[in-house]
Amino acid sequence: MTAAPDVSVVVAVYNTMPYLTECLNSLVGQSIGLDRLEVVAVDDGSTDESGAELDRFAARFPGTVKVIHQANSGGPAAPSNRALDVATGRYVYFIGSDDYLGEEALARMVACADENESDVVIGKMVGTNGRYVHQKLYKKNDPDISLFRSDLPFTLANTKLFRRELVEKHGLRFPEDVPVGSDQPFTIEACVRARKISVLSDYTFYYAVKRGDASNITYRADHLSRLRCTEAIMKHAASLVAAGPDRDALFKRHFTWELAKLVQEDFPALEADTQRQVCEGIAALADAYLTDGLRDSLDVKRRVRICLAQAGAVDELVRAVTEEKEHGAPPFHLEDGRAFALYPGFRDDALGLPDRVYELVGEAVPGRLAQGTELIAAEWDQAGDQLSLLLTARTRVLGDTSSLTVRLVKGAMPKGADKPGARRLPSGHELGAPEGEFNRTVTDGGRATTLRARIPVPAVKAKLGVRVYVDVAGATYEIPVKTGGKPLPLARRWRQAVPYRVSANQNPKGRLVITTAPLWDIKPGAGKRLRHMLSRLKRKITR
Repeated sequence: MTAAPDVSVVVAVYNTMPYLTECLNSLVGQSIGLDRLEVVAVDDGSTDESGAELDRFAARFPGTVKVIHQANSGGPAAPSNRALDVATGRYVYFIGSDDYLGEEALARMVACADENESDVVIGKMVGTNGRYVHQKLYKKNDPDISLFRSDLPFTLANTKLFRRELVEKHGLRFPEDVPVGSDQPFTIEACVRARKISVLSDYTFYYAVKRGDASNITYRADHLSRLRCTEAIMKHAASLVAAGPDRDALFKRHFTWELAKLVQEDFPALEADTQRQVCEGIAALADAYLTDGLRDSLDVKRRVRICLAQAGAVDELVRAVTEEKEHGAPPFHLEDGRAFALYPGFRDDALGLPDRVYELVGEAVPGRLAQGTELIAAEWDQAGDQLSLLLTARTRVLGDTSSLTVRLVKGAMPKGADKPGARRLPSGHELGAPEGEFNRTVTDGGRATTLRARIPVPAVKAKLGVRVYVDVAGATYEIPVKTGGKPLPLARRWRQAVPYRVSANQNPKGRLVITTAPLWDIKPGAGKRLRHMLSRLKRKITR
C-alpha cells in the first residue's frame, strides 16, 4: 500500500483453528477493498495450526495481511497492544479470531464515522452456536448516543470501530494483567473520551461464535479470577467517571452481569473458602459503588444475592440460590400495596437488611407469578339452571391476597404473554367487579395461597379462558391457568328451556379453556338448507 489504509483490523490469535480461517476470509473479502484495508494479526504462541494459517494468508495477501508471532502472554491484551503499535489505519477495528464479519461491515462503519465525525462506531452483533449477545442497543441506527443513557454499558466488548487518532492521543491500551474483560477498560475510556458514538443496526456487522467446546476464555475463567478482573475494571472506570447517576448507569452492568454471575447456580458447589472470598470481594465493590439508587434499579433476584454477599451472609446466599434452583422463584409477600420476594434473610434481625432489598421496585414479574401458579382441581357444580365452575388453584403470593381472583374471559392472551406465561395489564385497564365466590387460605407450609373459586358459567356461545388475577406492587397481573396434566371435568348439558353444552379443555398452549354453546347450535344458513331439504322430501313423497 502506498497510502495509509482506512481501517486496520486487529486480530489477537491463540489456538482458534478452524474458526480462524472463516474469520480471515471474512476480512479479506470485505467490500471496502484490499487497498483500504490492513489486517494486523498477532499469533500469541499458538500450538495448533493457527500460526501457519496466518502465514498462509499473509503470503496470499501481501501488503494487506501482516502477521506477528510472539510467545504466549496468557490473554488477548498483549497481542492487541502489539498490533496497535504497528497499525497505520485511520480507524482501528478489533475482531475475535473465532468470529467473522458481514461482507459490508467495514465499509458501512467507516462511511458512518466519516459522515458523522464519530470517534466510535458500533455495528450490530449477533451470537452464533448459542453465544449470547445483548441486543437492546441495536433497536435503530443512531448517529449520537450516550454511554450513560443507552444500553451501551451492556455492550462493552472492543468489537467496535475506533478512530485511531483518539486511541493514540489518550494512549489507550489494554491492561495486560486483566485476563478476562481486558477490553472493557479500553472501551469504557474510549467512549468516555469520544466526541461522538454512533450505532448502526440495519445490517448484521459481526457474528460472535461460541466454540463447540466452549473454550472461549470468558467461559474458562474461575470465580476468583473473574472477581479480580471485575475489581480492576470497576476501579479504572471509577477513575474516569465521577460518583453520581452516570457512574451508576455504567456500573449497573457490572452488578447485574459480572458480579451477579459469581453467585449463580454453581456458587453452592464452590469450596467454603472460595465462597467466602467471593462474598468479600463483592462486599468491597458494593461498599464502594452500590448506591441506594443503583441498588433499587437492580432486579430483586440479583439485588438480594448481591446484598446477601455484601452482608457476609454466605449460608443464606447458598440457601437462596439452592432453593430457587430446586423450587423456582420464592413467594411474594403482599403488604400495604408493596410486594417482597421471600428470599432467605427477609426481616432477619441478625442480618439487618432493609426491606427495600427484598422489595419489587418497578419491575414486572409475570414469569415468576406464572411459574408459581398451578391448577389443583376443576369440576362443575349445578343447581337448577345455574352452572358454576369450581376451581382450586395454588399461587405463590402471601399476605394481603384480597385481590386474588379467577375470571372467565373472552379472547386470546396477547402473544407477548406466551414466553413469560402471564402479563402485566396496561395501566388504566379496568377489570370491573369479579363474579363468583372466593376463598383464600395459606397452604404449602406457609409458602403459597390456595384459592378456591365458584364462578358462574354464562349461557352464551363462547370460548372462555380461565385466568387468575392478582395485584402486585401497584400492578395487576393476568395469569392463564394451565391444566398441568390435571384431570378435567367431563362435558355436560345444562338448562332446560334452551339446553347448553359446556366442556373444559386444554388449548394448544396448555391453558384451561371453557367452551359453551347451545346444545342444538344451528349455524348461520343451516335453517335455510334444512327447509330446502324438507321441501324436496315433501315433493318426493307427493309424487
